[in-house]
Amino acid sequence: MTTETLTVREMGLRARAAARVLRSLPTAHKRAVLHAIARELRAREADILAANARDVAAAEAASLPAPMVARLHLDGPALAAIARDVEAVAALPDPVGETTPEEVRPSGIRVSRRRVPLGVLGVIYESRPNVTVDVAALALMSGNAVILRGGKEAAHSNAALERAIRVALASQALPDGAVQVIRDPARERMGELLRLDDLVDAIIPRGGAGLHRYCVENATVPVIVGGIGVVHIYLDESFTRDPADVARAVELIRNAKVQKPSACNALDTLLIHEGALHALPAIAHDLSAHGVTLRADPPALAALRAAGVEAQPATDADYGTEFLALTASIRTVRGLEEALDLIAQYGNHTDVLLTRDPAQVERFVQDVDSAAVMVNASPRFNDGGQLGLGAEVAISTQKLHARGPLGLRELTTTKWVVVGDGQVRV
Repeated sequence: MTTETLTVREMGLRARAAARVLRSLPTAHKRAVLHAIARELRAREADILAANARDVAAAEAASLPAPMVARLHLDGPALAAIARDVEAVAALPDPVGETTPEEVRPSGIRVSRRRVPLGVLGVIYESRPNVTVDVAALALMSGNAVILRGGKEAAHSNAALERAIRVALASQALPDGAVQVIRDPARERMGELLRLDDLVDAIIPRGGAGLHRYCVENATVPVIVGGIGVVHIYLDESFTRDPADVARAVELIRNAKVQKPSACNALDTLLIHEGALHALPAIAHDLSAHGVTLRADPPALAALRAAGVEAQPATDADYGTEFLALTASIRTVRGLEEALDLIAQYGNHTDVLLTRDPAQVERFVQDVDSAAVMVNASPRFNDGGQLGLGAEVAISTQKLHARGPLGLRELTTTKWVVVGDGQVRV
């Protein structure tokens, strides 16, 4: 039976049954299935890339935005990297089964907590076919079953990847209900998944603000929201006194904006101290040379035009926009407090301080209420792999259950274990 012939509810029933198998699976068995997935990805490279080429051609014919097409595209090196990421997840410590030290209560009962899988995950995402494999690997290693609903633009790619995963599951005697892809692109199927609260334990959307809002407004299953938000860098005057620091700022800001502009942890807004405007032309020349369109407030715009750097006047809307493209806004501030106010208004994802003032570091880290706060480092480090979690399901910007990159541990919860010897409560 293939997932093409199943209803969403039938998929949920199969996932729930598979979750019972996965939650007790030994670590070695989970690692074996992940290595089997990596082998199948490599063995099926030609089929997977051919399926992806069909998706890319259709996306280009439909004139989808260039960033979406870029996120959709796979090639040999990209597929090899995905396979390596699966193997990297297999090498991570298994959080399932971790148990806290027992505490003996006055009644004589012995109490501990044990880490267990969430159960069945529903993951809804757009464009990126690598998510299909990343999420499958993390779900399996953390003992969860998963139902995946990718965007219609990646339908052929996701189907080819699902076939590879199903072969790997079968080779390790695991139920194929452990990883399932909803093939029907109709929005109604997504709605059915969002309301499958008797079978699905958590919904994790990966995509734009519209997708997250739709999930929150339509789900009866708990939704872990994340992956959206304006990313700021505040460049303090103290980081521009030394030419070497200016060079560091140029390189860091380029990395933040240019390395992967479609990523949720790419720079959106540069906040610059008015005393640091002398360093802005070097930063802007470098960004412009890499194809970045700049939108600046009047003081920054004047500094740029005086230096012969092309830029556009910024609007208020630019400072609340997650661009996901080669566009950045620039805003001049009088100091750290003004920068903190703007971050509080627009930020919650990843925010960076560039400074040589230790007092500012402590103030920034304490005040900024975002999923990740960084000092003198690129926001691109807010990533599961870079932070030591392996691949990630998403980056959560909410505060309940998990915040930041969702890795293996974030896909688990705990249960109480109580052991007695006939005690009764008085």
